[in-house]
Amino acid sequence: MSTPTAAISRTNRVLVVLLLIVTVLAWASMIALTVKTYREAPPLPEAVTDPAGAVLFTRADLVAGKAAFQRSGLMDWGSLFGMGAYFGEDYAARALRVLGEEVAAVFIERGAAGEAGARAQMQAALRTIRMSEGTVALPEAVAEGFRRARDRLVAHYGRTRTADGYVAPAISASELSQLADFFLYSALIAVVPRPDGSMSWTGNWPPEPLVGNTPPAKAMTWTVVGLGAMLLGIGLVLLVYRLWIEPGSHESETDSAVLTAFTLPTPSQQALGKFFVFVALVLLIQIGAGALLGHYYVERDSFYGLPILDWLPFPFLRAVHVQTPIVWIGLGWIASALYLAPRIGGGEPRGQRLFVNLLFAAVLVIVVGAFAGSYAGIKGWIDRGWFWIGHQGLEYLELGRLWQILFFVGLAFWAGLMARALWPAMRRLMRAGDFFSLFRAEHLLVYSAIGIAFIYMFGMIPLTGIAPSFTIQDFWRWWVVHLWVEWSFELFAAAVMGYFLMAIGLVRRELAERVVLFEWILILASGILGTGHHMFWAGEPPVWLAVGSVFSFLEVLPLYLLVLEAIDQRRQIRARSGFAYDLAFLFILGSAFWNFVGAGVFGGIINAPLINYYEHATFLTMNHGHTALFGAFGMLALGLIYLALRHMAGDRITWSDRPGRWAFWLYNLGLLLWVVLTFLPVGLPQLEIAFTDGLDAARSISFYDSGRLWQWLRMVGDIPFALGALIMAWDIFTKTRAAIAVARTSRRMEAAA
Repeated sequence: MSTPTAAISRTNRVLVVLLLIVTVLAWASMIALTVKTYREAPPLPEAVTDPAGAVLFTRADLVAGKAAFQRSGLMDWGSLFGMGAYFGEDYAARALRVLGEEVAAVFIERGAAGEAGARAQMQAALRTIRMSEGTVALPEAVAEGFRRARDRLVAHYGRTRTADGYVAPAISASELSQLADFFLYSALIAVVPRPDGSMSWTGNWPPEPLVGNTPPAKAMTWTVVGLGAMLLGIGLVLLVYRLWIEPGSHESETDSAVLTAFTLPTPSQQALGKFFVFVALVLLIQIGAGALLGHYYVERDSFYGLPILDWLPFPFLRAVHVQTPIVWIGLGWIASALYLAPRIGGGEPRGQRLFVNLLFAAVLVIVVGAFAGSYAGIKGWIDRGWFWIGHQGLEYLELGRLWQILFFVGLAFWAGLMARALWPAMRRLMRAGDFFSLFRAEHLLVYSAIGIAFIYMFGMIPLTGIAPSFTIQDFWRWWVVHLWVEWSFELFAAAVMGYFLMAIGLVRRELAERVVLFEWILILASGILGTGHHMFWAGEPPVWLAVGSVFSFLEVLPLYLLVLEAIDQRRQIRARSGFAYDLAFLFILGSAFWNFVGAGVFGGIINAPLINYYEHATFLTMNHGHTALFGAFGMLALGLIYLALRHMAGDRITWSDRPGRWAFWLYNLGLLLWVVLTFLPVGLPQLEIAFTDGLDAARSISFYDSGRLWQWLRMVGDIPFALGALIMAWDIFTKTRAAIAVARTSRRMEAAA
């Protein structure tokens, strides 16, 4: 197969230069902000004492308490600084309220003028504290309140409360006390001011009227600036797209449609069939875990009377629910890209089938080992090795470090297989002395695959143990949760979608590369520093309020562009007859829609600092997460699988889009019903409670009990969504089995002839 070698156009050369400039500036800024984050993170005192010098807790106690927090999987039951699950309370918010109550009680005992006077004295006393790396002495009333608060928290977290769906962690009494110290330290940095006195170490978060926590003034300033930047950016994107990116602006374009003709699948392409089936099965597991999680909100101690809380605790189910989409979405992309690689490269490299089978075996080992270790870790069956093979305790990074390392090796291996298969096409497109020929569509695919493996490494900092500081640990966690998804995943998605449209003959190479380069510029310009909207309230420096606000609003821009492209592409498809990949493109259109709605609209609204201050850690975040993760990235993965499966089937078996279409619309119906019947009806009142009464009240059992009807109604969305997954799983299984069987028969007949 020949690959066009036409020179890259002048416009595309300009886009490459802009891409490189934006990349350097964005990463240089991120490195500088990383250094600043380390320097200005909340200090971990060597010791915290009362005025007489009696030690309340030490730095070692904090580190041990943080380890107990992670080992027990508590981040998958409640949250800390809003990071984690929303089933239980936020630990910092609860500790802050308890500390405030106990310190106020001490002042009342000492003759304060009523509750209002005690509250004023309590707030003033807390704000006289200054955190440092050395020894920090608390005022006498605060120290006494701290001791009482610790006793309350030890009693609260030390016993199983089936009515709350809480299973006490399998830790010792001393570890339980250290866990309480860790939560109370988190409460202190939420109210103790930074050295400049402008706000607390966590930006006055969480909201809590009792201690006087309100949004910092900068939250208003940067909300306004960020909104203005978004509106200006949309106008500029539309202008650039219409003037320089659209097809009519260029004449010299060359066709590179490699999927318009069906060919027999190669041995490695046939071997990828089991990946497609495995993706469908893992999605079903995720849905099953999600259904149980949703039910726990209304019946916290059982499942329709069955006492399953002890052997299927909420933290384990949630770990499964948030890890499985990483598995099936990632595998959907990996398998689809590997399927396309021989067609793009012009042939199958030697041994590719063996390497594909090795990759699948490695996936099975990692998935089974990670989930088994997670369960054993939460149940307390793993002691010293919990960090390596148990439950690491960080949301989306629950798997033990050994499984993380193996997962990274698997990603790197996949990127290598991609580069190996695409190298012939990449080499044909490269021109001696032409630097810009390194930025053709095939090269961009490989670069984005390498980026996916590269960014995942940062979630393993520090490599051999936990970080003493939760702020620093969470900073690196977001490099995976945000940068891995909203940078490397989006780069890969843009590259794959661009190549797909070129490969099926919808657009020509020059246009496809031009659009992908433009999207990459927008993703890099907004996505890297857009990580900052996760850095508002967990102890990172105040500069993140400015950076996160402006660049998070700008993250809407590439999503807006995707919608423009999708509309134009749909028009082109309707003008054609006999389009073979209609089902795959339907899922890709759905991905563009939910990317804009889930990530752009629902995400953009809640990322404004002034709104996020009250919204953070409510059901509105869950609304954004479900619609963006499945709607945007999940649907794209399923669309790519149907693309590969359609090519694998060719015209050798009877193909029907009907089951896939049913699955698609059932998925969309389920998502819509979740939004309308659960996420918004629970999230909006929760936002109001956080605004008036504080986050602890908004996350209380009494609040959740008041909205049980909406939690029950989640089932209305669960049913069509699960039905769609069952239909799709059967559809993928039957089509894969038939396509592989026919392909093997055809190969044998060719060999015999």
